[in-house]
Amino acid sequence: MSNYKNPIKSAMLTLTVAFGAMSMAACAQDYGNPEMAPTNDLPNPYQTVEGYLKMPDGRQWGSTSAVHIDIDGTSVWVAERCSGNVNACVQNSNLDPILKFDQNGNLVTSFGAGLITWPHGIEVDSQGNVWVTDARDNQIGDTAPAQRYGHQVHKFSPSGEHLMTLGQPGGAREPGYLFQPNDVLVAPDGHIFVAEGHSNAEGSTARVLKFNAQGEMVQTWGSLGTGPNEFMQPHALAMDSQGRLFIADRSNNRIQIYTQNGELLDTWYQFSRISGLFIDENDVLYAADSESGSVAPQWGHWLRGIRIGSARTGEVQYFIPDPQPDCRGTCTAEGVTVDRNGVIYGAEVGPVGGIKRYVRQ
Repeated sequence: MSNYKNPIKSAMLTLTVAFGAMSMAACAQDYGNPEMAPTNDLPNPYQTVEGYLKMPDGRQWGSTSAVHIDIDGTSVWVAERCSGNVNACVQNSNLDPILKFDQNGNLVTSFGAGLITWPHGIEVDSQGNVWVTDARDNQIGDTAPAQRYGHQVHKFSPSGEHLMTLGQPGGAREPGYLFQPNDVLVAPDGHIFVAEGHSNAEGSTARVLKFNAQGEMVQTWGSLGTGPNEFMQPHALAMDSQGRLFIADRSNNRIQIYTQNGELLDTWYQFSRISGLFIDENDVLYAADSESGSVAPQWGHWLRGIRIGSARTGEVQYFIPDPQPDCRGTCTAEGVTVDRNGVIYGAEVGPVGGIKRYVRQ
C-alpha cells in the first residue's frame, strides 16, 4: 500500500522526530539475520477502538484484509468479503465488497457487487482511484461457472466506475497472469506493481509483476523459495519516499526491499511475519503480523500484532500486541493503514472480521 500525500499533523511529526533521534547503536542492528531476537518488548502507546466503522443495518462484517486511507487523509476504504469469507461474494453477489467510510465511521459509498470473488488487497492512488485485488475465482466445487471471473486486479474511480482490469478472467499462470494476486501498488510515475501468489505449495506462483500506466506488463521477478529474490507468499506492498519497493515476504518472515526495476537492496526480519504493510509520507512503517504462533506455530517466539518503525533505518519502536493472544488461526490485523492524524486501522480476517481503530494516547 503506497503512501498518500496530505498535510502532516502534530502526532505524526512527533513520531518522525523520535525516529530521527535514534542512536548509532540502533542503526547498527543486524536486521538481515533470520535468527535475530524477536521485537516483542516494545511500548504500546495506542488505545484500541472497536466498532468505529459502522456497517449498514442488517449487514455484518465478514473477513477483511484490505484497508486504505482516501486521498482526503481521513476517510477509510475497505474491501470486505461480503459478510463471510471464502465464496461469500459469489453466493452474496448482490452485496458491494468495496466500502468507503468517512472520518466519523459512517458509510458514504459502496460498489463492486458481482465483480469480485475474494477481495484481498487495496490501493488508493494519487488521483483517488481505488484498486482491488481479487485472489480467487468464482468456481464453487467441481462445476465450472458459465462465465469465469476472478484472479484479477480491478481499478475503479472514486464513484465506482470500472476503469481497468489486469489479468485473465478466472486466472492464468506464467507466462500468463494473474493467479492469486495479493496486493497492488501504484507508483508516483503511474507504474503498477502486483504481488502474486498466496500458496506455499510446490509449483505455486510467487512473484512481482510490473505494468505501465496503460496496464501493459513490462517486467516480472521472483519465484517460489526461501533465497534472495525468492518469495513464499509475497503478501503486501509498500513504497517509501525514496521510491524503494517493500515486499512483505510473509512465509519467509521478512521484508525484501527492491528498486522499482527489481534489484534487491536489503532484507529485514525485525518486523516479523508480515501480512499487511503501510509506509506513510514520513517513512514511518506499519507492519501487521496476523499469523505468528497460530497459523505459523513454529514462529511463536514472535508475538502477533502491529509493529511500528522506520523505513529509513529499520528500527522498530512500538508494538501493538494481539488483544487475543490465545486466538487460533489468522488473528488481529492482516491489513493495515494510517490516516494523516496517525490513527491506525487494522483489517481482520478472523475470527470475527471487521476493522479495529488504534488511537495514540
